Amino acid sequence: MGNTIKSGLAMLNVLESWGIDHIYGIPGGSFNSIMNALYDKRDKVRFIQVRHEETGAIAASAEAKLTGKIGVCFGTAGPGATHLFSGLYDAQMDHAPVLALVGQVASGAMNYNSFQELNENPMFTDVSVYNRTVMTPESLPFVIDEAIRKAYEYNGVSVVTIPVDYGYVDIPDEEISSAKNHRKGTILPDEKDLLEAVKLIETAERPVLYIGQGARGAKDEIIALSEHYSMPIVLSVLAKGIIPDATDNFMGMAGRLATKPANEALQMADLILFVGSNFPFARFFFPKDAKFIQVDTDSSKLGSRHKADVAILGDAGETMKRLVKTGKTKPASPFLNACLINRRNWQKWMSGFEDSRETPMRPEPVFREINRIATDDAIFVTDVGNVTIFAIRFLDMNGEKQRFTTSGLFATMGYGVPGGIGAKLSYPDRQVFTLCGDGGFAMVMQDVITQVKYKLPVINIVFSNESFGFIDAEQEDTKQPRYGVDIMDADYAKIAEGMGAKGFSVTHPDQLKAVFDEAKQSAVPVVIDIKINHERPFPAEAYVLDEEKYGKDAVEAFKKRYQVKDMPLLKDLMK
Repeated sequence: MGNTIKSGLAMLNVLESWGIDHIYGIPGGSFNSIMNALYDKRDKVRFIQVRHEETGAIAASAEAKLTGKIGVCFGTAGPGATHLFSGLYDAQMDHAPVLALVGQVASGAMNYNSFQELNENPMFTDVSVYNRTVMTPESLPFVIDEAIRKAYEYNGVSVVTIPVDYGYVDIPDEEISSAKNHRKGTILPDEKDLLEAVKLIETAERPVLYIGQGARGAKDEIIALSEHYSMPIVLSVLAKGIIPDATDNFMGMAGRLATKPANEALQMADLILFVGSNFPFARFFFPKDAKFIQVDTDSSKLGSRHKADVAILGDAGETMKRLVKTGKTKPASPFLNACLINRRNWQKWMSGFEDSRETPMRPEPVFREINRIATDDAIFVTDVGNVTIFAIRFLDMNGEKQRFTTSGLFATMGYGVPGGIGAKLSYPDRQVFTLCGDGGFAMVMQDVITQVKYKLPVINIVFSNESFGFIDAEQEDTKQPRYGVDIMDADYAKIAEGMGAKGFSVTHPDQLKAVFDEAKQSAVPVVIDIKINHERPFPAEAYVLDEEKYGKDAVEAFKKRYQVKDMPLLKDLMK
């Protein structure tokens, strides 16, 4: 008889072979055989005990986005499994490879309406690219190996449900993993498509280059393409940090989490070169009659957001490189020159609030301190809400080693703290910030204790304005009563101290410098609770600055509310 191994331990050997060195979850009766294996394998595959399974799933998703390596989480049968969904849907919608292990009652107890037993496969059908219940102990390592392959192949979520008794069973000790055979390839664009695209670019008068996260790692190609064809650059939110924010032709982001120069450039565009993005609001912010060139490695996305005049199936960096080689250089146009002036006006206006002495505070002085202490390879994990707008506009990222992540298409609040855990475990030697509103932070603040437990010195910044500000603005726009959007304030610094972190409560700009200096040097997690005002951020998606459209009185009222000055419209700069 050959050598044998416990099925649960064989499964962990497969995880280790794929480079997985930690896994998030909370123990439970239906997962105890795997916990037993994790104990035996504790020096190789680290168990990270979170305080809510949602936190573990979001952490796994965030680290997959930041590293490109699969994140792994687990939940026990019943409530442990259902708690995973927010993180798994975040991974699914932002195309991050994640493996979720789900506990199940013992095989002999299944279908007897046992304690905590659920028919778990149907629940995970929509969120997953691979979803299986293990049927024999011998098949467990094989199913896990296949689940990891599928998650990588489709950049999505694999779910494996494991009856608890299987992990204890001895099975033949054989090498199952296919990790050493895993390969990634580069899809090269078709020459015919490149030629058609160049024809449109060369004849366009107001072309705009729109870049999504699919172009990550192609900083030089993006800038070269923009300069070669004299195109302003607009990024998706998830692409923040792909190029330096100081790049001359960079206008900012589009949509509601946006900047005025970016939205105006898109509104006037007669051609949009759409690279590596799945921007869901294209039909609202892109002109319907603009020519549209789309580049993606997923053919199912070509033409899905906007009618594509030219669709290019190809790697973003390689395609942009070849577009530069294929076409002639275009001189700077009146459109680009006006966009550059528009950008300078916007930046001057924003920086004018950095010295604000208002209390409660504006966000700009806070971000000046974040930018001041941020290291060249800092990682910024941003929660969802008005804080996302602040981060998009005010973080000054270098486009090199610094990284940015948020919950994009799913936009789940509570992304910040768990994302910070995933970031710091993946990059222990790099500085990690989490940027949260008080709404998002309160959803997951219990897991600051996880940062403390595992000695993860994350700098958690809470922008407390006692409101779900992003939804408050939506209720204003729909002219309905403000209802359900106010939040009772709390001393989040004191709460953090109760969990073993350092806590700072900031109510005046004069406190900022000393607090951030101390936070930078801290060897333990930090929570900085900053009381900011409840003023709506400049609505770049619905600014009222055109007197011909809105009338002089409405424009003057808008300028007074948002303290707007020296910011003419792009169309006026074109005259």
